[in-house]
Amino acid sequence: MKEEHNVTGTETEASGKQKKDTRNTGPGRLLIAVYAVFALSATARAGYQIATKFSEAPLAHILSAFAALVYIVATISLAKPGRTWFKVSLAAVLVELVGVLVVGAVSLFDPVAFPHDTVWSLFGRGYGFVPLVLPVLGLLWLNRRRPS
Repeated sequence: MKEEHNVTGTETEASGKQKKDTRNTGPGRLLIAVYAVFALSATARAGYQIATKFSEAPLAHILSAFAALVYIVATISLAKPGRTWFKVSLAAVLVELVGVLVVGAVSLFDPVAFPHDTVWSLFGRGYGFVPLVLPVLGLLWLNRRRPS
């Protein structure tokens, strides 16, 4: 009887841990991969813009660099297990969503403010609107994989 209880307890503990740290499994891997592609793409875009055209549109280029940083943080935090990394992921994805909505709206209603596009301009139109959809999917995934 004691052995069966220990096995059951171990399985429960293992299940609890598995349930706690499952953001980077299954569909989460695809989400992390998309975030990684956007981290790389946004970083390259921001680096190029800052190196070659910074004086033409400094706000847009700084926002591109900020978007790249947000995508990097989201990628890393989604891949890491634990409650702290979950909170970092949640913060990064929320910042991304707010950034896409604010920059998207400003670039739509005041195009002069953004003479050069950012990743988030026009709600990510230059990237097939993936920057608008990605944080929504990220928040849904994080909600399903909330640690206990």
